[in-house]
Amino acid sequence: MKPVPALSTSWSSHRHRDGYEMLREIADLGFEKVELSHGIRITLVPGILKAVEEGVIRVGSVHNFCPLPMGVMQAAPNFFQPSSEDSREREQWLRQTKRSIDFAAQVGASLLVCHLGSVRYLWLMPDRHMASYLRRRPDAVSAGDPAYRALVEKALHKFRKRMVPYWRNTQEGVLSVLDYAEEKGIRLGLENRERFEELPVDADFPEFLAGLPAHSPAGYWHDAGHAHLKEGMGLLDHRRQLENNAGRLLGFHLHDVADGHDHQAIGTGSIDFGMVAGFFKPEHLFVIELSPRVSVEGVRASKARVEELLSKVA
Repeated sequence: MKPVPALSTSWSSHRHRDGYEMLREIADLGFEKVELSHGIRITLVPGILKAVEEGVIRVGSVHNFCPLPMGVMQAAPNFFQPSSEDSREREQWLRQTKRSIDFAAQVGASLLVCHLGSVRYLWLMPDRHMASYLRRRPDAVSAGDPAYRALVEKALHKFRKRMVPYWRNTQEGVLSVLDYAEEKGIRLGLENRERFEELPVDADFPEFLAGLPAHSPAGYWHDAGHAHLKEGMGLLDHRRQLENNAGRLLGFHLHDVADGHDHQAIGTGSIDFGMVAGFFKPEHLFVIELSPRVSVEGVRASKARVEELLSKVA
């Protein structure tokens, strides 16, 4: 069976009051599958369950936290973080993640996309000098500017020193939820992130995943836009990031990057999707994740481009 693209409700959940109508709109655009993203308010759930029961559309994946924690009314995937120094926040992350796993199982999804926290700073972000340099010299990365490379290495060195307790908390948090996910039949897609201070450091993914228990229901979730942004900062090579994690790859968030902004319609930006598609496998999940600002025409064009790429997947 050929893989098909799903559309994330990140594009539409904010403007719907009825989950049934939200999923009907996506189905009417020709999508057979959907990802329930991290903007699903509890009021949308009854309609979602009705649409799933009636077979309006299939749910391929869910994005933590889904539905949103009580009282939260807008997308908040980092509302609780497993990396937090506060044990109460870590407990809430575990509680809400298990709740999202339950919901994923209820709607027939196979995977929960998860963020893995961040290293917190009150001010003076570690990449501030890098960002300032890039504003003055936008070609610093492509030109191999040694002064910029020195700033990157210095920032990473400082970050790695500070991240130790945060990263330990994240690893413990992931381990604490694996058995529950396996019991419910839900895989965890651990997503690469776009901001410098978010975890894990991209280069650490292979070692982290290899260190999880054998037959763990967790793997790598690749966000093409995030990797492209990091590549533009000189923090990774997009192709190499995919090569290094191909063996544990579960799926993709697909969106383009234009003028430094991600979640744009596919084909309107600078991502080499031909390269990305070289890593597509039939068993992967493919989720088009777009900004609410993208037009219906942009959604249709993105779908057509991904379907073209998927038609070549063996």
